[in-house]
Amino acid sequence: MDEQTKLELEAAAFRRLQQHLMQDRPDVQNIDLMNMAGFCRNCLSRWYQEAANARGIDMTKDEGREIFYGMPYADWQANHQTEASPEARAAFKDSH
Repeated sequence: MDEQTKLELEAAAFRRLQQHLMQDRPDVQNIDLMNMAGFCRNCLSRWYQEAANARGIDMTKDEGREIFYGMPYADWQANHQTEASPEARAAFKDSH
């Protein structure tokens, strides 16, 4: 496989993961993702920002989040985020 095709397939897989987390399963909470997988939507948006910064593109954390979430992060929180259970908070504290 040539490098351009590999890059395009990786980008397609990222876009599908983003779609899954943002459209197909917005009910899954970030804390649950962190507890189970060790990363969440915020991590993905940070990695996006870091990749942009590494290429000389000036992007803040909030800009990266807005690009990944498709809206300001505060709007996502208001529309989709619920209060974490005591069990989820305890699991996060233990694992991180």
